[in-house]
Amino acid sequence: MSVQLTHLKPRYLSLPMRSATSASSNLNAPAMIHTLPRHARSHSNFFGGQSLNRLSWLRQQQSFLNNILPSPETRWLVFNDGRPLLLTERGSSAPALARLSTDDVRPLLGHEAFFGQGQTVGEVAASEAVALEGARLRGLPIVFLGLQEPPSGGRRALPSSDFTAKGASGLTSVFENIEGSAYFSLDVTDENADKLYEALQCSHAAKNGAKLTFVDPRSAMGALNYADANIFAMARSMHDWNARNKYCPSCGSPAYSQWAGWKRTCTSLLPWVQKAKRETPCLTAQGLHNFCHPRTDMVVITAIVDPHREKLLLGRNKRFPPKFWSVLSGFIEPGESLEDAVKRETWEEAGIEVRDVQYHSSQPWPYPATLMAGLYATADSSQPTRTDLDNELEDVRWYTRAEILDILTQYGATHPSMERERSADAPMGFPDTTAIGGVLISEWAYGKAGPAAKL
Repeated sequence: MSVQLTHLKPRYLSLPMRSATSASSNLNAPAMIHTLPRHARSHSNFFGGQSLNRLSWLRQQQSFLNNILPSPETRWLVFNDGRPLLLTERGSSAPALARLSTDDVRPLLGHEAFFGQGQTVGEVAASEAVALEGARLRGLPIVFLGLQEPPSGGRRALPSSDFTAKGASGLTSVFENIEGSAYFSLDVTDENADKLYEALQCSHAAKNGAKLTFVDPRSAMGALNYADANIFAMARSMHDWNARNKYCPSCGSPAYSQWAGWKRTCTSLLPWVQKAKRETPCLTAQGLHNFCHPRTDMVVITAIVDPHREKLLLGRNKRFPPKFWSVLSGFIEPGESLEDAVKRETWEEAGIEVRDVQYHSSQPWPYPATLMAGLYATADSSQPTRTDLDNELEDVRWYTRAEILDILTQYGATHPSMERERSADAPMGFPDTTAIGGVLISEWAYGKAGPAAKL
C-alpha cells in the first residue's frame, strides 16, 4: 500500500469581495495513436487538477497584486532551495503543507511596493509601463499562484473587456467579481538564516506550538493531499524556473521577474537603462520568445503490453533502488510526436518494436518541471529484448498480469519518496499511484485501462 496521505480541510476565507452565486498483428505497421473512452481520459493524477483559479490575466497588473497581497485571507507557501515548508500541529505526527499569512512572512518581503517596482525603492511603476508590469526588481522571489475559490460558488473571476485591475474603478470591479483566498509563494533560498528562523518562529502557527520544517520535496509528497499537491507542483516548478534563469539568454544581461514571477525580462529593456550603452537592442525587445516564459519538458511514459499473452514490459533503471521496476519513459526530442517518441524510446531502451499507442492521461512532475504523458502501446512479448543500445536500463522483463497482481495484493506499491521500507521478502516493487507509472501498471493489472481493458 502507498503511504497514507494527510487529508486537510481547505480553508475558504472570504475576502472583502462580492459573494459568488450558487464541471498481435503486423508490428511493422505505422504507429497509430488512439484516445481512450471519455471516463478514462478524465483521469486526474497526483500533482494534476486545478486547485486554484490562476487568474493569469491579472499577473501583470500591480494594482491588483499589491492590493490583494496584504489581505488577511491571503496565504503563502514557502520554499528553501526547492524544499517546501511543512507544518506539524502540536500533538500531531502528520505534517501538512504550511500556509502562512502575509503577516507571518511580512518581515521577509522587503520594501513596498511588492510588484510594479520602479527605479527607486518605494516607487510604483505606472500601469502603462509595459516593461514593469508586475515587475519585482528587489527582494526575495515571489510567485502569484492564483485564487482558491469556494467549491460551490463557481468561477466568477473571468476576463472581459470590462474586467481590469487598472485604475480605481477597475480594481473595485475585480474585487466585486472574485471570492476566495489568494495564494502566493516565496523563495527564501537567499535569505539570511537567522532572519528566516526568527520570522518563522514568530509566525502564528509557531506561536501556537506547531513545528515548521523544510523537507526534501520528494519526501514531502507523503504529506500532501491531491489539492495541496497541485499547488505545490506549480509553486516548486515556478521557483525552480526563476532560479535557473537569472540571465538573458540573448545578450547575457541580468534578467528580472515580471508578471508576478511568470516572466523573465532582460534588464537592458528597463526604461531607465541608457540605450546608448547598446549598439543594437536585445533580441528580446521585439517578438515573443519562449525563454522568457516558464517551460515544461515533456516525457512519454509508456506501459508496453502484449494483450494476447497478458504481459507487461517493465524495466530496471540503473539508478533504481534494489528490486524496483517501472514502465519505460524518456524525453520527447525536437520534431517528434508522442507516438514517435514512444517507438524510439522503447527501441533504444529495450530493443522492442511497438504499435497502437493509446493515450491514458498526463501528470505534471515538479522535479523540476516535467509533463509526463502516460500511454499504452502493444508489442509481441516473444521478441528478444536488449538493453545495450543506450545502456540506461539494467534489465527489462515481461511480467504476466497474475504476477503483477500477486505483488500488488501481497506487498503493495512503493511511494516515490522511497522512504517506506518494502517487505524484506518482496521479490519486486512498483511505483504507487502518486506517480503516473504506478497508475499505468495498476490500471492495466486490474483491467481498468490499456489494450484489452474491460472498460
